[in-house]
Amino acid sequence: MVNGDHPLPFDVSVANSIPTQTRIPAINADNLIQRTGIPRANATVSTTSPEGDKEYTRRFKDFTVMQQHVLFWDRDADGQIYPWDTYIGFRELGFNIAFSFLALLVINLGFSYPTRLAHSYMPDPFFRVYVDSIHKAKHGSDSETYDTEGRFRPQQFEDMFAKYDKSGEGALTLKELFQLMHGNRNAADPYGWGAAFFEFGTTWLLIQKNGRCYKEDLRGVYDGSIFWRIREERTKGHGWNQGWGIGGDRFLGSAKF
Repeated sequence: MVNGDHPLPFDVSVANSIPTQTRIPAINADNLIQRTGIPRANATVSTTSPEGDKEYTRRFKDFTVMQQHVLFWDRDADGQIYPWDTYIGFRELGFNIAFSFLALLVINLGFSYPTRLAHSYMPDPFFRVYVDSIHKAKHGSDSETYDTEGRFRPQQFEDMFAKYDKSGEGALTLKELFQLMHGNRNAADPYGWGAAFFEFGTTWLLIQKNGRCYKEDLRGVYDGSIFWRIREERTKGHGWNQGWGIGGDRFLGSAKF
């Protein structure tokens, strides 16, 4: 069957399903990415970066991509993220006091016990998030770009843009991010809906540029590499010229470094 301009030996849409007609997956990603359906344990790859970031992958090769995503907040590299680690990390990214405190509540209250289960059935008294078992914090109604073990799934990452990037510019507008969240909602999953809203909303506040979240920046969110880059730019005094807020500060004000 021919789907658009691309000949395929099978169907990716059917007449009686409007979503399959309007959300065509990335059907040519394997032209640039080897074995796009196989998750990568420690590398984020895309059609614009088919080999990912080799230096970053080498640096954190012993961590899954989902673990890499949260290493920025593991201040002393002890494998545990305390509430104050979360707060400090968000401040360093340019979020104000109120939003950083909200992030502390959402992340450490929401994700501490799921990651604690790999170590004990007893809740953690300090509400720590455990890096080694961060995959247990994966929730429903997300983009499915992480698999259940915390690996990176190139096909699902490319699908986000194939389905919702209507301009074809390799970027998602705020409206398209909401459409993505709506399209990925699972039934009876208010926890997942809320988590996805917080995550994609925070991503928008942090990386949007000219009203769009660009593909390579979003790839850097998944493996956490962009967090280190933002911190470095702000520490050097150059500032971070993306995101939303007054004077480039996320959510109406921030700490200065």
